[in-house]
Amino acid sequence: MSKLYIVPTPIGNLKDITFRAIEVLKEADLILAEDTRTSGKLLKHFEITTHMQSHHMHNEHKTISSVIQKLKAGTTIALISDAGTPAISDPGFLLTRACLAASIPIECLPGATAFVPALVNSGLPNDKFIFEGFLPVKKGRQTRLLLLAEESRTMIFYESPHKLIKTLGHFCTYFGEERLVSVSRELTKLYEETTRGTAKEVLEHYTNKPPKGEIVIIVDGKSK
Repeated sequence: MSKLYIVPTPIGNLKDITFRAIEVLKEADLILAEDTRTSGKLLKHFEITTHMQSHHMHNEHKTISSVIQKLKAGTTIALISDAGTPAISDPGFLLTRACLAASIPIECLPGATAFVPALVNSGLPNDKFIFEGFLPVKKGRQTRLLLLAEESRTMIFYESPHKLIKTLGHFCTYFGEERLVSVSRELTKLYEETTRGTAKEVLEHYTNKPPKGEIVIIVDGKSK
């Protein structure tokens, strides 16, 4: 029986990968990649020739069984996502749970996760926080926002650029226009930007300047 390695990859700047991550990816028998085309560029850059197999949210339920069998047969497998740490708003949880159920060893390497620099950059309290990931698109969204309106800890959200305006508008409605917000986009990349202010101010900023790239939103908790 071998081991499943969960390997974080850079969220933008390729220099943010660790020496150990490169070593594991080179020595593994198989790499499970969210998008083999995206990961192929990373592997080529670091001259990693390990065979890749697609493993994403649309096929993971069907492929987990065969992956478990490979691991039981002695195959060393590394799991990566397009960017950041697998299982954090990316595929990985189901496979990790299946490995544990099958008594297969798992090792998660430390590495890049987008919300950590966004949280630290925000200037908002980071001693206690909650990670919400992506809000529900439709069903359950209002219920979740009503619940979070009473949350006193700093809140972390992921959002796509075309939904940012809608989400900031909802923050104004449910949390109040004066609630402090920080939006980080394109972290570690050439056009990295963090915009801080009240929910209303940040909404106005991005209404006038439509955003691009990957986005992390940090929201101050409700004052006690």
